[in-house]
Formats: sequence, C-alpha cells, structure tokens
Amino acid sequence: MKHHLREKFRKLRIQITFHYLLASLLALVPMAVILYLSMSSIVLGDTKSNMKTAVNRSGMYIDLYIDRLTAVSRLLAENPQLERYFSGQARPQSLKRDIRETINTTLASDRFIKSVVMVSKDGEVISNEKGLIMSKSANMMEETWYRKAIAKGGQPFLTSARMQGFTMDRDAWVISISREIQDTKGDNIGVLLIDLDYQVIEDYLSNLNLGEKGFSFILNGQSEVVYHKNPAYFQDEQKQQELKGIVADQLGYDKKENTLTYTYHLKNAEWELVSVSSQDSLIAVKRQLIEIFVLVGLVLLGLSVLSVWLFARRVTAPFQRLEQAMQAVQTGLSEVAVDEKGCYEAESLARHFNSMMQRIDGLMQEIRKNEKYLRKAEINVLHSQINPHFLYNTLDTIIWMAEFGDHEKVIDLTKALAAFFRLSLSGGSEWTTIEHELEHVRHYLFIQKERYSDKLQYEIHCDDKLREVGIPKLILQPIVENALYHGIRPLPHKGLIKVAASLHDDNIVLSVEDNGKGFNMDALEHVRSHEGVKLGGIGIANVDERIRLYYGDGYGISIQSGALEGTTVTIKLPKRVNGN
Repeated sequence: MKHHLREKFRKLRIQITFHYLLASLLALVPMAVILYLSMSSIVLGDTKSNMKTAVNRSGMYIDLYIDRLTAVSRLLAENPQLERYFSGQARPQSLKRDIRETINTTLASDRFIKSVVMVSKDGEVISNEKGLIMSKSANMMEETWYRKAIAKGGQPFLTSARMQGFTMDRDAWVISISREIQDTKGDNIGVLLIDLDYQVIEDYLSNLNLGEKGFSFILNGQSEVVYHKNPAYFQDEQKQQELKGIVADQLGYDKKENTLTYTYHLKNAEWELVSVSSQDSLIAVKRQLIEIFVLVGLVLLGLSVLSVWLFARRVTAPFQRLEQAMQAVQTGLSEVAVDEKGCYEAESLARHFNSMMQRIDGLMQEIRKNEKYLRKAEINVLHSQINPHFLYNTLDTIIWMAEFGDHEKVIDLTKALAAFFRLSLSGGSEWTTIEHELEHVRHYLFIQKERYSDKLQYEIHCDDKLREVGIPKLILQPIVENALYHGIRPLPHKGLIKVAASLHDDNIVLSVEDNGKGFNMDALEHVRSHEGVKLGGIGIANVDERIRLYYGDGYGISIQSGALEGTTVTIKLPKRVNGN
C-alpha cells in the first residue's frame, strides 16, 4: 500500500497540480485590481471636489467684479453733472472738466478699466481717450452700435476697442459694459461705455490648474465665444460647435478622454464658465499604483519562478535526457541509452526508449548490410551494360579491317582494345583517376578514328590540377560514343569531338563537345522519359544514373544542343570526393 501511494505521488500530473495550487496562493492579482480601482476612485473623487471648488471660486470672483463694475457704471450714468451736461443746450467746459475728473478717478480705482466713453444722443463724446474713432451722427439713435449698447442694459459683452469692427487681434479686445444715460423724465440722452482689458478674464482664471491639456472657455447667452485661450475658436465654426457640444453634453468625467468637465453659471452676466481638466494627476497616480503593483508582482513572480524552476528542474531532468538522446539519434548515433531515473512517467518512457533503440539498432544494421549488397549489385549491373555494348562495336571494326587485310591496323587496334579494357577493369575498383579516364577515351577514339578514317578528329584537354582526382570509371566513353554515332557519323563532312576536364566553382566539369547535327532541345524530356534511346541507347541514362547513385541528385549530366549546331554534354562532379 505504501509503495502504491509513493508511485502515485511521483506521477508528474500529481506533482504539477500540487505545485500549481501552491503557486496560486501567491497570486495577488485580484487584490491588486481591487486596490487599484478603490484608490483610483478616491483620487477621482478628490479631484472632482477640488476642481469644483476652484472653478466656483474663479466664477464668483468674476461675478463680483462684474457686479462692482455694474455699480460703477450706474454711478457714472446717474451723475447729476453728466445729466445737466447732456440735457442742456449750453455745455460749459467747467462741467465737462468735472466729468472728466470723475472718469479719471474711476480709471485710477481699477487697473483693468481701459477706457470710459460717454456719448450723448446728439453725438457729443466725453472720454479719457483722445482721437477716439467711432461712427457718430446728429441723432445717435440712427447708429446700430448705439442702439445695441442701450439694449445690453448693463450686461458685459466682448467687442473691439474704440468701437471699431471686430478683429482677431487679441490685443484690441475689450469687455464692454454699457448703460443708458437718462434725464429726470426717463428719456434717453446718451450712452455710457466702460471698456475692460481682456486680460481681466485670464487673470481670474489663471489659478485654475486644469492639467497639461485642460482649458477653460466662456460662452454668452447666444452661445457665442467670449473667452478662450486659442483665438481660432472665435472664427472656426467647427471648433465653436465642439465647445457647444461640451456644454450640451454635461459629461462630468469622461473616462475615454480622461477629462473632467464642470460648468459655472455667472449670475451677473448671461455667461457660462466651462472648465475642462485633463486628469494628469489621476494618470500619474494610476501610473504610480501600476508601478508599485508591477514591482511587488515582479518580486513575488521572481520568488515563484525560482521555486518553480527548482521544482521543474528536478521533474523535467529525465525528459531533458530523453530529448538529448533523441537528438543524438537524429545525428546518426545508434548506441544511445537513457538513464532510467526520475518520476514514474520518466522511468517508463526511458525503459521504452531504451528497448526501442535496441530494436532499431538491430534493424539498422540489417538495412545497412542489405543496402551495401544492393548498391554493389546495381553498379555491377550498370558496368555490365556498358562493356558488352562497346566490345561489340570494337570487334565489328576489327573484323572489318581484317577482311581488307590491313594487318598492321588490326594489331594497333587490338593493342588499343587491350589497353582500353585494362583501364576499364582498373584492378576491379569502381574508381579511377581523371587522367586514366581521359586515356581510356583516347584509346576509344583512336579505335574509332581507324574505323571512320578522315571523317573523325578529336581533341582531349585536362587541367593539370585534376589529373589525380578520383572519379567513377567509365563515365566519359559512353558519352563520347553517343557523340560519335548520333552527332558526327550522319555528317557529310569531317567532324570534331572535344573532351575536356576543368574546375568551375569548386566543382569538376567534364565536357564532351561535338560539331555534329545536334537535335532540338524540346526532345530532351522525351529522350529522358524513354531511357535515353535516341541519344545512344543505355549510354547517357546509364552514366547519369551512376553519378546520382554515387553523389546524389545535385550532380549528374546536363545537355545543350540545337539543330545543326552541335551538342555539348557536361558532367558535374564534386571536387574532393574520392572513391579510393
């Protein structure tokens, strides 16, 4: 019973499951997520509260300032001296000087007041500015700006200085407060304009911390832009629609854009102050939380990885040994054994692997033995196909000469034939040297030249560096024979065969070139599909097959030819392979 429990516990699945449960206890991801969300919510709540307080404070400051200016405009418009000056027919200069003194006192009391302009109904102007340019007439009720100033009724509005047409030059912008000047009967006798420096709004909003991408803007009751840091919003319709959309949506916190929006309605003006804050601090806090959680997580992960690594090293070591043994088998080793130690599964696999390798080793030895016999038998068959074929042709030539009584040539040919077969046999070896192979071809062509007389010429060339290089024997003679019978013999004139051995790109190139009748290259595939019948029977196909048996498919014969252009057969061999 104890042994059974021990084996069950040693199973890889049980051990991995146990360790996974232990590692899961160290997982703090759910806790980290809860803490992250909670702290982010707290920071967001504080940010909302702080922003609301700051925007309300800036809005109230602007409200109080407008209320004070409204009171100042009322005092100036209801000044008895001004009423007497604008109502009377005679307008004494002393009275005008007193009114100017009042204007100067008002300017001195507030640094943001840029100018005070008083315009009577008949076009009389009193102002602190000299050379004031504005449209005037004997009846100011005919002037559009005059009627609008009366209609504003104390409400502040954005305009350009000195009543000129509105310009995009921010330096010329002012916030104007207008008030109608009336006589004791309540009839209109003039208009009062107080122009404030546009900078006054920016000063009141400068303390708002809206983040790197935050901004504030003010829209009037007609949804026209009164204030924005970017002047483009005053003339770009699309940008103005964006601002109107912000006011209409009233989103508050936009999680996607990470912005917080708050709107304050000014009581003393038909204005809405809207502040959009980019939550850089919230992003920074979230980033810090993530960094802390990541740092703690990495420490815990490092401890977990260390423990898992130590555990896995003990568990997986047998499997690593098994993998190394398999890789050794892939490289060609057959005598490979695996240590049968480790968990239950590892021991079982090692036993089966060792048993399998013993069986494979026996099968491989048997296969190698059979392949050796098969390879030798195939090459011997190919040799037997070449020698009888050539012997028949040569004996036919000797018989033909003997019939004509040319005994000296019969003797020369017989000696050449003997040398030819001596080189063919090569002491029973399957290999010869390039020099001997070329000498073998030389004897063959000598015999054939005696047969064809002046119809045949030949040249043999060899790179001196290649003379002692070993190659399979009897690979050139069949190709030379093919060139003679199918290229030179049909010619009405003398033919030439060139045999050469050279070195190209670390490969040995043996070439047989003739100036015979050639053939159409389109017939090449047909020739190969019919075992080389039309290019010398078993010749070329035999040699190509032998070369591929020795060296593989990357080497062999290639043919170039054309009708009436001759034929070149090239044999490609590796340089440093020697069968000796």
